[in-house]
Amino acid sequence: MTGDEYILSILKKYEVPRGPESPAEQAAGRIAPKIQRWAGGWLASLSPSGSYAKQTGVHGVTDMDLFISLKPEMPGSVKKIYDELFTLAALHGWNPRRQNVSIGVSIHGVNLDLIPGRGQAGYENSHDLYWLKSDSLRQTDVNLHVDTVVKSHRLHEIQAIKIWRHIHQLEWPSLYLDFFVINALTGRDTDSLAHNVLHVLDSIGEAFETTCIVDPANPDNVLSDDLTAEEKKNIADQAKKSAAEQHWEDIIW
Repeated sequence: MTGDEYILSILKKYEVPRGPESPAEQAAGRIAPKIQRWAGGWLASLSPSGSYAKQTGVHGVTDMDLFISLKPEMPGSVKKIYDELFTLAALHGWNPRRQNVSIGVSIHGVNLDLIPGRGQAGYENSHDLYWLKSDSLRQTDVNLHVDTVVKSHRLHEIQAIKIWRHIHQLEWPSLYLDFFVINALTGRDTDSLAHNVLHVLDSIGEAFETTCIVDPANPDNVLSDDLTAEEKKNIADQAKKSAAEQHWEDIIW
């Protein structure tokens, strides 16, 4: 089995089922009415986002990100909206977990990330999100994130690195990971998946601690600032160890 064939078999192993009958969409459908009642007339839209929309999901991590777009006129701070959604999830027994821009919930064994965002007046897709780690508000465009990743032609490489991150239990925000991988592979051929994944691991080991990654929707959001120097070093050190392995079975499995 070639390196490409092996990695594709691992991607298949971690594949997140998709479509109307998938566990993720069924779970989202079950909780949607409760979110709609909570948001009331302030709800603009409710749609799959993140790794599910990008087709880079990893089973066992998050099955779907559900983006809750709220109208610009919704009262209260974005932090207050985030806290209210957390309370709603707790009241319904969804076992909520506070995460950086989302609230993780579990619905009958399916993991969903709820991302509340309040739209900005005059900007169709731009939203204000609450950034838990820095207790701050950030402006970004979730739709642009999805579009950029889908059009990057690096979906398999991103998913492979997400699996690697999951195996080694590394703290590395997915948006930061997406754009680091895309940046690392800029100008490279798309034909050899194994060579590209190895190149990304080399890039993480050699340059992760010094590479600046910004949000393509808002350059004021420096995604690489979301990890401490110690967290970056931990990721870089693991990448060096993995890249030095002689067999793919010892890198991802």
